[in-house]
Amino acid sequence: MIRKNYPMMSDYQEILAFWFSDRVRPLWFRSTPEFDAELRERYLPTWQAAAAGELESWRESAQGALALVIVLDQFPLNMFRGKAQSFSTAEQALAAAADAVARGLDKELERERLAFLYLPFMHSENVDDQERSVALFEAAGLTENLRFARHHRELIRRFGRFPHRNAILGRPSSAGELAYLASKEAYLG
Repeated sequence: MIRKNYPMMSDYQEILAFWFSDRVRPLWFRSTPEFDAELRERYLPTWQAAAAGELESWRESAQGALALVIVLDQFPLNMFRGKAQSFSTAEQALAAAADAVARGLDKELERERLAFLYLPFMHSENVDDQERSVALFEAAGLTENLRFARHHRELIRRFGRFPHRNAILGRPSSAGELAYLASKEAYLG
């Protein structure tokens, strides 16, 4: 890997250009340790600024709100894979996504990009957010994402949380959760 001089912090246009590039698309849900390391090296300062609330001005536009959600929701899942910190800005991502939807900014986004604005609803352990996730993906006609949204919703309905997060978050698992995690139907991602 060629080391580059990455900026201390990126603007939202650069985030979107990177995230939706042909090189990164195949890594969205099939990341590698190298890609996770690249995200940490390249975007840790941007994520830290977003986590500290310093990028709230990005919410003013549809593209900025989308970039903020990606930084708060997707980046930490990669940068801190397998650690509790990977979920540390999930609530902020959800708040930014909810604000964008409430203001109709989602109507300004392309279909492919729209899915990432809605992902924080799918990642929430709140059943109302899960219901909203399914409704949003359904209304947008994002059928591939809708399949996953329904699956996530069923896990929350069944367990009230995502069992695959328990070990990472230091939560004890119930007997039912352990049986599920040991089964072929287990979702571990």
